Amino acid sequence: MTTTVLDPELLGSPSTTYRAGLIGSGITTSASPLLHETEAAAHGIRAAFALLDLDELGHGVEVLGGVLREVRAAGWQGVTVTHPAKQTIIPLLDAITPDAAAIGAVNTVVFDRGRAIGHNTDWSGYARSLRTCLPGGLTDDDLRSVVLVGAGGAGSAVAHALLSIGVAHLWVVDIDHDRASALAATLRRRHRDRTLRTGRPDDLPALLTDVTGIVNASPVGMTGHEGHPVPTSALHPGLWVSDIVYRPRRTALLIGAERAGCRVLGGGPMVVLQAADGFEVLTGRRADADRMLRRFEATHP
Repeated sequence: MTTTVLDPELLGSPSTTYRAGLIGSGITTSASPLLHETEAAAHGIRAAFALLDLDELGHGVEVLGGVLREVRAAGWQGVTVTHPAKQTIIPLLDAITPDAAAIGAVNTVVFDRGRAIGHNTDWSGYARSLRTCLPGGLTDDDLRSVVLVGAGGAGSAVAHALLSIGVAHLWVVDIDHDRASALAATLRRRHRDRTLRTGRPDDLPALLTDVTGIVNASPVGMTGHEGHPVPTSALHPGLWVSDIVYRPRRTALLIGAERAGCRVLGGGPMVVLQAADGFEVLTGRRADADRMLRRFEATHP
């Protein structure tokens, strides 16, 4: 007998046209339900977007297979995925897109004619946020040399985005140097015309003297993980600084970077734009990204 993982009430009413949800740990404050449900309403779609918090359910990633079976049987269009499931969910899927394969992480799963297909919209959401939301715009010189802090699932997506939009030289820095080296090796195979090097956190002060941008894709600075992923004393006006953390909106890194005279980009635009791309993948409807950004700004001051 198969044990069920989810409460039937959590699976939603069959009367809704669009049913999906977010799988992850510690996601009770996620912006995803509001972003998906309000955008669906703007399209005249009745939606129910649930939070499938593994911590709240009292389970770990070992139940992912059961969760996918249950939501698929309930008629959901699919799920979005966050930590710690972006990589562990891949073996449970029927196929993944080339971008998801290159990144090694999935953040959106669509049920399509009996198959579970994994996508990654983190990279496209980040690429669009950097191109359209960085104050002063993005120039060729801004893409000359960039430091990425964090080589996990989010870091992999951001690295793919940075190289895809033209970053010529990318430093990958992680407290786990083996993980940074593995990501750099993977990226070299797909982006053979770019230069990739790795470093450790202690290398950051020296690295920041000769790069044009820095991105924090680690959890450091997030609510519950307070701290500085980069020594603020090493920041200077010649840098643009991006933090993909969006809770809080103004992280310690962004505050320090503003004081140092850097152009800064918070994590809000990325979370909105990856949701917009995910909404399109799940529903087949093109999301109005500007409307979603305005809604996010209004509800996350």
